[in-house]
Amino acid sequence: MLTMQDALARLTAYWTAQGCLTVQPMNTEVGAGTLNPATFLRVLGPEPWRVVYVEPSVRPDDSRYGENPNRLQTHTQLQVILKPDPGNPQELYLGSLEALGIDVKAHDVRFVEDNWASPALGAWGLGWEVWLDGLEITQFTYFQQAGGLNLDPVSVEITYGIERIIMALQDKTHFKDIEYGDGISYGEVFGQSEYEMSRYYLDDADVAANRQLLEIYAAEAQRLIDAGLPVPAHTYVLKCSQAFNVLDARGAVSTADRAAEFGRMRRLAGDVAKLWVARRDELGHPLGLVSPLPPAAAYSTPAERTAARTLVFEIGTEELPPAEARAARAYLERALTEGLAGTRLEHDEVRTFATPRRLIAVVASVAAREADHVRTVKGPKVGSPEKAVEGFARGQGVTVDALTTAVLNGVQHHVVEKHEAGGAAATVLAGVLAKVVSGLRGAKNMRWNDPQLSFSRPIRWLTALWGDDVVPVALGTLAAGRQTRLLRTSETPVVEIASAETFMETLALAGIVADPEDRHDLIVTGAQDHVYPEGRVDVRGEAALIEQISFLVESPTPLLGTFDESYLSLPDAVLTTVMRKHQRYLPVRDASGQLLPMFVTVANGPVDVELVRAGNEAVLRARYEDAAFFYRADRSTSPADMRERLTRLTFTDKLGSMADRAARIATLASSVASSLGLSSATLNRAARLVKFDLGSQLVTEMTSLAGVMAQDYALHAGEPRDVAAAIYEAELPRHTGDALPASIPGALLSLADRLDLVTGLAATVGLPTGSSDPFAVRRAVLGLLAVHRAHPALADFSLVSGLATAAEQQPVPVSAEVLSAAGEFLARRLEQALVEEGRPVDRVRAALVHYDRPSVVDALLSQLDGLVSNPDFVAVAAAIQRARRIVPADTTAGYDPAVLQEPAEVALHEAVSAVKADFGADLLAFTAAVGPLVAPLARFFDEVFVMAEDPSLRAARLGLLATVRDLGAGLLDWPELRL
Repeated sequence: MLTMQDALARLTAYWTAQGCLTVQPMNTEVGAGTLNPATFLRVLGPEPWRVVYVEPSVRPDDSRYGENPNRLQTHTQLQVILKPDPGNPQELYLGSLEALGIDVKAHDVRFVEDNWASPALGAWGLGWEVWLDGLEITQFTYFQQAGGLNLDPVSVEITYGIERIIMALQDKTHFKDIEYGDGISYGEVFGQSEYEMSRYYLDDADVAANRQLLEIYAAEAQRLIDAGLPVPAHTYVLKCSQAFNVLDARGAVSTADRAAEFGRMRRLAGDVAKLWVARRDELGHPLGLVSPLPPAAAYSTPAERTAARTLVFEIGTEELPPAEARAARAYLERALTEGLAGTRLEHDEVRTFATPRRLIAVVASVAAREADHVRTVKGPKVGSPEKAVEGFARGQGVTVDALTTAVLNGVQHHVVEKHEAGGAAATVLAGVLAKVVSGLRGAKNMRWNDPQLSFSRPIRWLTALWGDDVVPVALGTLAAGRQTRLLRTSETPVVEIASAETFMETLALAGIVADPEDRHDLIVTGAQDHVYPEGRVDVRGEAALIEQISFLVESPTPLLGTFDESYLSLPDAVLTTVMRKHQRYLPVRDASGQLLPMFVTVANGPVDVELVRAGNEAVLRARYEDAAFFYRADRSTSPADMRERLTRLTFTDKLGSMADRAARIATLASSVASSLGLSSATLNRAARLVKFDLGSQLVTEMTSLAGVMAQDYALHAGEPRDVAAAIYEAELPRHTGDALPASIPGALLSLADRLDLVTGLAATVGLPTGSSDPFAVRRAVLGLLAVHRAHPALADFSLVSGLATAAEQQPVPVSAEVLSAAGEFLARRLEQALVEEGRPVDRVRAALVHYDRPSVVDALLSQLDGLVSNPDFVAVAAAIQRARRIVPADTTAGYDPAVLQEPAEVALHEAVSAVKADFGADLLAFTAAVGPLVAPLARFFDEVFVMAEDPSLRAARLGLLATVRDLGAGLLDWPELRL
């Protein structure tokens, strides 16, 4: 059996053979190997650096007294830094797994999107979690920034979780049982320290002493920065971090403390980074400088051909995130279609495909060359001075005698006709394809070892074929060729393609399913076949997950796994959240919808089915054990104690803790209920407990369970069912299409939650613009609208007044401008939602004057659906519109009836006086009330000259029409309505 110390030795030997230095762990506590100066400092600057080292990583908040089988306060990382990016770091990494005896052809090894950031260090990077049969064993990151400085060259960080890897390889279910050395267990070596350090971090650490240490360490770090000593300064920044983490584990960090300390550590880390770069520069970069890679040379241009052939263009990448792959596929189709349209090459339509590792465009037929073209160059008008004509001819490289004339836009000009030969397909396509690649962008982009390219993940190869010929595309360090890459576990991972016409067949024969729709169908069919007849997969309900899985694999291999039935005692939401969110497994249900102790996972390519099944089952078992551990601990804790923990949980640095936010929600919900006559004992009790489950261990681990666990824990604590339901419903809706609160107390809490969030964030970070919405403000606004529309009892409640009430409770000033912008944001989201539902745009905009009461907008739109074909309403609307068009906008309603003399105007006055304006926001009542005005108004327009010479008479007539106009004021935005 491979022991843990053997594994550490093998990995160290492997990476040393790849040119890495071996250094020692940091001599003070660090939370991750990233913080060791061998990483944090050495990734800065232009010097090359390759290193491997073991790092005991200390995380006080993960203390569990050694009782949790998978959670330790000190775990072992093996850290590798490759600077610069060697171009093949994934292949090197897979070689390291082979060094551990892991057969990567038998196991399912996957690179799954995971973007890393450390705000306290001003550091971030893009990369993946590496999964071994569903188990996360490694963090793989391309560092982009450290200490707030952009990194050039980019470093690759590979961080192995050693205990996890060894537990999988040794088939252990508790870290204590790991065989650390021959005949010696991990528990025997580290069990005592795990318990005692947990005791210290959670129970015995002196808060006052650690606060004092934090200040001493911070002051010393600053003093060393001032002295120009980045290495010892960094050491004291690390000591600051550890002291802070101890205080945090002891529950002694307030919201304000957290914001202040993160800010201080970020500033200190940034100063250390700048100082390190400056010192290395002063020392002349003793390790040398990284030389940039030379630009690639394009394939030689092929001989000209005569027949049309197929074009294939493949952009090969490291594993793209699913959303990025979908977006890039759409971009590829659009960009190539536009690029070809800009040429004179006859061609068929562009078809595109995408997998995690490749973007493919296929054009079934592209002509061998462009058609020749005669281009007319316009010169001076005929009759222009001779020198102007001569200058034009000279500029075009011809004699005056070679000029002809042509009528352009009705004017005769001297012109030159230039005969332009069409370009050969390969030459023309090279420019088009290069532009396509250079234009690739993701939602978040990164750099690697190619200075000319930037994309969501590294682009590693290009395949460009027109028929038998390579299209000579070269960009940065990449040159297109006829090679493509198959599955990494293929017998021949890299193959040559004979022609564009055989490309897709070559991929298919290698098991690669290029079309995402085909992969989707294979996953669905395979999953259903595996679970039949005992169960079924809810294909519609799991549509989003299946879509994601379709972009996580390029050769789908569905597998059925099982788990112990005892775990079915956990809430369904816990089980399915672990399966979906953490593992991307498809849950299996019986005919009645009850969960079965089964799941479907999808491996990538051919694997040892039994080996991979067992691995995934072990992973799920460990996750369920974690969940059960947290669930038991939470159920032994009262809701009041959980709610007290919210004081230590930050909402935002300016808006206070989650306890502050929960208090604001409770106050606001009670205020709204009181104004509407909807107060109740249920609401009062639920308001006191709202969001308490954010202080639970299980929701801390799985935040999507907020509300779900609140209901479970509240019922377990003896709270009435209606109270528990209201606390749960406060979190609804969580996304578009989600369930809405069924009860009035739940709806009021939901509204208050979202009003508080929108108001506070609008005042502190601003409303979202573009696609960026890190705090999900759009989702909160859509939730506000949906809840209001779902409950007629809330119809009289104005969301705008709700925003104003929420603003009064915020710990920061909320200006009138911010509230106005928030109201406008709400109006635009309501308009968008209604139009997307299929409502006519003109009616939506007409009813949108009531945007602050969305349920009123719904009612008006429902009435309009029938009234637009009602002749009485059409006549009333036409009358209102006619009055609006004639009367100046600044004319005030009101007039002196005694001035009116003409029979028609007197009749209109009498009809107006008879109208009872008590129709509110009811178009049916409005039509009935105003309908009698239609005939008198038509007669008035036929018989009365409004703009009389007598000023008093003119004013009275205009005032009368303004009164008619204003009968519909505020009911609809009449000019928007098209009838």
